[in-house]
Amino acid sequence: MGTNYTVNELIVSRAAKELKDYELVVIGQGIAMAAGVLARKTHAPNSVILTEAGMFGIDPFKVPLHIADPTCSKGFTYSCDMIDIFTTVVNRGYVDATFLGVGQIDRYGNMNSSYLGDPDDFTIRMTGAGGAPEFVGYANRAILTMSGGTFVDKLDYFTSPGYVNGGNSRYEAGMPEGSGPTVLITTKGVFKFDPDTKEMYLAGLHPGASVEDIRKDVPWDLNVADELDATPVPTEEELHIIRTFSPEVSMGRKLQLEVVMNKVFALLSKNA
Repeated sequence: MGTNYTVNELIVSRAAKELKDYELVVIGQGIAMAAGVLARKTHAPNSVILTEAGMFGIDPFKVPLHIADPTCSKGFTYSCDMIDIFTTVVNRGYVDATFLGVGQIDRYGNMNSSYLGDPDDFTIRMTGAGGAPEFVGYANRAILTMSGGTFVDKLDYFTSPGYVNGGNSRYEAGMPEGSGPTVLITTKGVFKFDPDTKEMYLAGLHPGASVEDIRKDVPWDLNVADELDATPVPTEEELHIIRTFSPEVSMGRKLQLEVVMNKVFALLSKNA
């Protein structure tokens, strides 16, 4: 019998594999934090997690309530303010990697996590920029995940820079040479970026996904690698770590809502 897992668990498992041991990684909330924790507990125990609010070297045993939640860890190496995070850590090139979630993304890895809809009358407010523009702008590389977002030809709102207009345009805009997104992990596959054009291409497939299925989600003529990697399913060890640390990430919002509504209906039926 195969291992049962959710798509979020698959994304976390695959994203975690991008982090190497002894690397400094700046992480936000949700899937990103779960991936960082999983990496530390499996193959990168000496990697160092830094939060946007300035907690350096945390080892979370539960999901942070917010970016400055010290109760999520038994301790950390040191704490500094957000000015230090951006001016003396991130912007000086000390961060090896960052995990970022994506709402919208274009072919060059530019991201929107702010607003959806007509720019003159935005209909949906997303999580916002936070430190994402700085993290993806100055970290040596960015590991992107997208569990509910979309591919677009043109962003509704430009939040964070990928490779701007492709080619060397990112570096001509002043960001460090060699920095930028290296991988995007979605609900169906794994995407990487051409080393010359910087355009996104399909590099791997998740179990059950097909190239044709993914092409339907992408509004441009998507390039596909000659040989596609097959995403490995999460191991039992990985699933135990993810579910213990962050059951809400494992379930995803839709399943969480279903669980809550079932409990509500059960309670109403009991009291009827």
